[in-house]
Amino acid sequence: MSKQTIYLGADHRGFALKELISEWLSAEGYHVVDKGNTQHDPEDDFPVFSFAVAHAVADNPDSFGIVVCGSGVGVNIAANKVPGIRASTAVNPEEVEHARFHDDLNVLALSADYMSLEYSKICIEVFLQTPFSGKEKYQRRIDMITKYEQERA
Repeated sequence: MSKQTIYLGADHRGFALKELISEWLSAEGYHVVDKGNTQHDPEDDFPVFSFAVAHAVADNPDSFGIVVCGSGVGVNIAANKVPGIRASTAVNPEEVEHARFHDDLNVLALSADYMSLEYSKICIEVFLQTPFSGKEKYQRRIDMITKYEQERA
């Protein structure tokens, strides 16, 4: 039986790491959907792939997204422009765990320039295995963000 759906996206700087992550997650039994780029293109632009992943996650709330660029920052910024997305860069596994547990992180942004495949795997495992706490104060804060997004739309 397949585990949850994971949407992946990366620009040219994150492409090689995304491909390795895709292979690994597929082997772990996750349903991986590649939102691009599907080929290495030195002229591509990260927002295209970050938006694609973010929209897919927003449309499928039980899924997660992983976006990759050189720093992880650009894809993070772009993903957070999509209503319903709570994206963050992966500085360390502890921060990822905190973001999942307290903020219901649904898109993880990785840095291909500063993270190895092994370190990325550690952060991804924490991301996928840590549940959202569901505590009232954390849900209240997420609801405030959602209301703000809806009012600004």
